Amino acid sequence: MAAHLEEQQELDNFKYFWRRIGRWIFALLVLAAIAYFGYTMYQRHLVTQNQEAAAVLEQLVVKAQQQADQAQINADLQKLQETYPKTIAAAQATLMVAATEFDAGRYDVASGHLSWVLKNQNTPLVQALAAQRLAVVKLQQKKYDEALAALDTKVEADFEPLLLETKGDVYAAQNKTQEALQSYEQALGKLPKEAAGRDLLQLKIDAQK
Repeated sequence: MAAHLEEQQELDNFKYFWRRIGRWIFALLVLAAIAYFGYTMYQRHLVTQNQEAAAVLEQLVVKAQQQADQAQINADLQKLQETYPKTIAAAQATLMVAATEFDAGRYDVASGHLSWVLKNQNTPLVQALAAQRLAVVKLQQKKYDEALAALDTKVEADFEPLLLETKGDVYAAQNKTQEALQSYEQALGKLPKEAAGRDLLQLKIDAQK
């Protein structure tokens, strides 16, 4: 009889627990399951997007190697940018086409491509490369203030020497010796001891003295 009463008490306690707390726990578990499912589906979506964008990038590379019409390449690039704007492949393709446009002397087109990368891609290395190359384009156009503005892009510490060296190049082009020297020295100070670019930076520093 005592055992029966004890079992009944445990059952009543469980019912009470379920009414007061259990339902909330169940609801949280359901929400967690839904969130996990959504995250998994989102990750699969990203993988699919990156794979599809990489395939388009490969086609663009082939067209570039075959020296296809540049207008067609830019049209294909625009479709890639519109369909897969946040993928690394879109950024890589844009940087590639920007380099081609720069070599052809179409600086405004190259500048537009590089600005697009800065706006749409947050990968640290890609951001640093796009900012540096945009500054080089502006430097070529003698748009020094715009070049310096591009170099004010916030980047991770590992990429700061690249932007500082280019900033020194901009100042040197303006014959601003002290500013150029300061930028070069800051870049040299941030470069690892074994970095290959140290000798070139030292030459630039010596040239400003």
